[in-house]
Amino acid sequence: MLYLIAEQLGFPHILNLVRYLTFRAGAAALTALFIGLLIGPRFIGWLRVRQGKGQPIRSDGPQTHLAKVGTPTMGGLMILAAVSASVLLWMEFDNRYVWACLLVLLGFGTIGFLDDYDKVTKRSHAGIPGRVRLLLEFVIAGIAAWIITSGNSTILYLPFYSGPVIDLGPLYIFFAAFIIVGFGNAVNLTDGLDGLATMPVVIASLAFFVIAYLVGNARFAAYLGIPHVLGAGDLTIVTAAIIGGGLAFLWFNAPPAAVFMGDTGSLALGGALGAIAVTAHHEIVLLIVGGLFVLETVSVILQVFFYKRTGKRIFRMAPIHHHFEQMGWSEPTVVIRFWIISFVLALAGLATLKLR
Repeated sequence: MLYLIAEQLGFPHILNLVRYLTFRAGAAALTALFIGLLIGPRFIGWLRVRQGKGQPIRSDGPQTHLAKVGTPTMGGLMILAAVSASVLLWMEFDNRYVWACLLVLLGFGTIGFLDDYDKVTKRSHAGIPGRVRLLLEFVIAGIAAWIITSGNSTILYLPFYSGPVIDLGPLYIFFAAFIIVGFGNAVNLTDGLDGLATMPVVIASLAFFVIAYLVGNARFAAYLGIPHVLGAGDLTIVTAAIIGGGLAFLWFNAPPAAVFMGDTGSLALGGALGAIAVTAHHEIVLLIVGGLFVLETVSVILQVFFYKRTGKRIFRMAPIHHHFEQMGWSEPTVVIRFWIISFVLALAGLATLKLR
């Protein structure tokens, strides 16, 4: 919005700063951080009043989690409000890629909200039926993928290899939708401990801030041998807003959490990161940068697969962060060590930009 106003006025005086993408991205991070910290206390208080007993806690999970009874969920609404307001304030309104990411962010956030609302009102862990939820996710992801590919190529690129690999054509929409839905649910599975999903999302967003900026710059993209996508640079505003909103939420989500993100936030943030990776043609790099989320998902798949066929469990409990809790690791130990892993994987993902 500010870019549009400044453009109409001819970018006079201090408004000339709005021309610069780096300025708007930094401002987007600070704006989301400020909004999140500002609305956080009253919003959490409102959630406590509305939800009463808060998010249902699994009785078969780690016994230390029983102390969290009464903690409200749906804190992701705070993140969505901060990120959306910040992006709308600093984006260029004619950028289709930013609108596609906002569609995923708010669309997946709505699905997550419905799921959280069902759990809270029914005092159950079930939520809305899985098939219904996946169908809605694929519809939203498919529309976003169509918007992205309408102004982008359908070529698949691989890390450590310079140049295109294969043009997927119309199949790219299905591939892109799968990445968006898959990563949204991967982040959702990871969100099981205080701060566990929030900081890795911030770290992954930092990595894709760099990637989006380089992909959107023709000179840097040519030098690094990565695809150049005109307009992808504006995704730095989205990633910066996620960083700011995520840090604001972490202020209240740090152990012991005053509020849980819920499916409302985790599903939305994961889906948005997937949409950003698809736009930047770094879908495979996302699996490296977000390797922690991939690990959590694989642990659940393996656990279910082997249990159904052998009646035995690979892990003491899945997702894998609960396995380490059952081994005796304290919750802060699990969280901080997983943050370190996430940071190392982000560096590994960024290294692929040069190792081609």
